[in-house]
Amino acid sequence: MSKFFLFYILFSLTGNPIVAILVVLVILYLADRRFIGIMPNLLTPFRRSRKRSQLRNDLRMNPHNTQAKLELARLLVEKKQYEEANSLLEEVHRVMPDSADVLYESGYAQLKRGHLEAGVARIREALAINPRVHYGEPYLRLAEALSSIDRDQALRELEAFQEVNSSSCEAYYRLGLLDQQLGRQAEAKRAFREAVDLYRSLPKYKKRSERKWALLSWCKK
Repeated sequence: MSKFFLFYILFSLTGNPIVAILVVLVILYLADRRFIGIMPNLLTPFRRSRKRSQLRNDLRMNPHNTQAKLELARLLVEKKQYEEANSLLEEVHRVMPDSADVLYESGYAQLKRGHLEAGVARIREALAINPRVHYGEPYLRLAEALSSIDRDQALRELEAFQEVNSSSCEAYYRLGLLDQQLGRQAEAKRAFREAVDLYRSLPKYKKRSERKWALLSWCKK
């Protein structure tokens, strides 16, 4: 109703329904970016594209720049270009074989390429070196990868993540989804409720990153 009222006011002011709709969409987008954070930042793809170009140029000038390879690989993973990212990560791994960060990111790229066994092995190597690497994110990725073939193990990975990062609404949300897959409806509802309750107790600086998962959990709850 409020959106319709806003549209009516804007239509009255502009006299053009298309312009009124566009203004409403812009207002909703700005409100989401400020208070919710579900919609993507429209400038991010351009910034990342510029950064990828810059890193490629750096590597043409210095093919042995390990840090540039790692940064480019991360951007390629975000762009879902897993084959090229994996090639770069393998080169970085040869230089930094004991880096938990590199092992995890390499394992994640392997998972996304469909190489489950190799990906899981790499991620477990990373966790053996540093169980808190990437704030426990590897446990989430293992849970995602294993949820369709070993749900009990996937649950254990989520529980391990919660031990490392107890302030993650995403963990409770994913736990709820997994419980739903297992037909454990009561446990799923409890997990979604805990995500929402956790969000309410988080400090302001943390709420922005967790808002999406809290909102999704609220919808599921």
